[in-house]
Amino acid sequence: METLSQNNTLYEQDYYLWLLQTSQLLQEGKFNQVDINNLIEEIDSMGRSEKKEVKNRLIVLIEHLLKLNYWQSEKEYNARGWRNTIVEQRLQMNLSLEDSPSLRNLLDEIFLDCYDKARIYTLQKYQLPPDLFPLESPFSLEDIINSNYLP
Repeated sequence: METLSQNNTLYEQDYYLWLLQTSQLLQEGKFNQVDINNLIEEIDSMGRSEKKEVKNRLIVLIEHLLKLNYWQSEKEYNARGWRNTIVEQRLQMNLSLEDSPSLRNLLDEIFLDCYDKARIYTLQKYQLPPDLFPLESPFSLEDIINSNYLP
């Protein structure tokens, strides 16, 4: 039990060393010495981070697709950069989906909320007229993640 107490303190004092020691304890099968509560917290946090990354990438993708499709006064000067961002975000999104295919189901759940956020944030960020972008997504989720789709 002393090791568990030491691990808990180690978690708070030297996170990297805690990771190394936790990995070693798991590899050696010394499960009774593993700081389970903090390990569970870290695993939960990793899942939240993966979800947040996919959500952020989807919002950025939608934002740039909206600008490319509807913000005509800036398109001539910015279209190339917007397209570059779309390509990069799709690449990163697809890499995440390759590593964790179950995140694909998450996209279906968060798509409409991400569209609303991207629409509202883009309008606010650039002080654009509220009717510049449609209230409902003009893109399907498949369009958004399809690397061959560029408006």
